[in-house]
Amino acid sequence: MSANATLLAIFAHPDDEVFRCGGTLALLSGRGVRVQVLTATRGQAGSCGDPPLCSPQELGAVREAELRCACQALGIEAPRLLDYQDGTLAEVNEDEAVAQIMAVLRELQPQVLLTWPPHGLSGHPDHIAISRWATRAFDRATREGMGGSLALYHLAVPRSVAGQLGLKQLQATPDEQIAVTVDVGAAWEEKMAAIQCHRTQGGESPILKAPLERQRLFLGTEHFQRAAVRSGWDLLPMWLEQSR
Repeated sequence: MSANATLLAIFAHPDDEVFRCGGTLALLSGRGVRVQVLTATRGQAGSCGDPPLCSPQELGAVREAELRCACQALGIEAPRLLDYQDGTLAEVNEDEAVAQIMAVLRELQPQVLLTWPPHGLSGHPDHIAISRWATRAFDRATREGMGGSLALYHLAVPRSVAGQLGLKQLQATPDEQIAVTVDVGAAWEEKMAAIQCHRTQGGESPILKAPLERQRLFLGTEHFQRAAVRSGWDLLPMWLEQSR
């Protein structure tokens, strides 16, 4: 593994980093990849828990602490946060937001970017906005010839899995468009510990109340769609192959 191997995951909210990619992030970190999460908001518009664990005014600080707990559980670097309000990313000055992402790209020089797909998977406006920002940053880095190889990946749920679980609310990806599939069984404990860090949001995820078999089907394997690769280099499959 190259000493500068780096993945930057760009998301909208605390907990975006765990459900669809947390196991992969843990596996890569354990293999020596520098894994950095950049989160645009502190999740101030989310749930305070049931029963409430904090006041609405405290929620942003609480969810930031939950995010830091999750990153520690996954064994990845402490997260970086932008200072946007949850639920408002579609209204943000996009040039300013992309410039902030570019500053992180220039500093870290990652070889892989990971974010939500253009439809946000669930259609969440913040997910859609952050996907667009990350894509613009990728395109700009490509035009500027920043660093060496760079690949852009999207989180994905294959149609076959969505069909088995009846996840009609998700915009699933055709199975043949899935580029990378990761069995995260070896990082199951780390992933579940990270999910449990997000205590305020526990009631918002029905899968956590499902039988273990269904949890394993949805959470035990993670899928990614390759969106773009610069100069033909794509290091993510190589990193994952070496992590076995």
